[in-house]
Amino acid sequence: HTPMYFFLSNLSLLDICFTSTIIPKMLVNIQTQSKVITYAGCITQMYFFILFAGLDVFLLTVMAYDRFVAICHPLHYTVIMNPRLCGLLVLICWIMSVLHSFLHSLMALRLSFCMDVEIPHFFCELHQMIKLACSDTFLNNMVMYFTAVLLVGGPFAGILYSYSKIVSCIHGMSSAQGKYKAFSTCASHLSIVSLFYGTILGVYLSSAATHSSHSGAIASVMYTVVTPMLNPFIYSLRN
Repeated sequence: HTPMYFFLSNLSLLDICFTSTIIPKMLVNIQTQSKVITYAGCITQMYFFILFAGLDVFLLTVMAYDRFVAICHPLHYTVIMNPRLCGLLVLICWIMSVLHSFLHSLMALRLSFCMDVEIPHFFCELHQMIKLACSDTFLNNMVMYFTAVLLVGGPFAGILYSYSKIVSCIHGMSSAQGKYKAFSTCASHLSIVSLFYGTILGVYLSSAATHSSHSGAIASVMYTVVTPMLNPFIYSLRN
């Protein structure tokens, strides 16, 4: 019932939902050799993918703040990270993710598509859908890039700031045992953040460099399938 495990239980639920949005349909495609998805199914999959991906970003940021308070303000930890604040932080994460996903889904619904569109991906990814639209996509691209900078870059900057403070606090500790204990409490979270952000950056930088949708789809497997699968192992090994 400590805040760290409260956030971890939410991360576990999120990983189940996130992978359930993509993997069952992907397995059906492999089994039946039919890669057809309806327009409504595609929009629905895109909505839930953006919802849970955004929630992952926000929840990892909240967990970074939790580790910052635990290491830099240990005597006030139970007072600051009380159950009410923890619940409020998770609720805010959900509200922001729902609104963010709802915005992109509404923007996608205003686009018109030609018949028999082929998405060069294993799920309905927003960027690929915008590229395939027959109507004007300027507003969609502007909203997509603006929200990416604000809602992905902002939390990432928050995580970096938290860890800069954590490193500063650990550096100021006198005993080696204290330093090791402090580092071990945030090592699991740091591993997951590195995996998640590292694979996402790798996907979009590689696709931007090569302009190959096929290589981007293969790289996307890392953060949509592999990273959520590794999260339980990382935390189990720590325990």
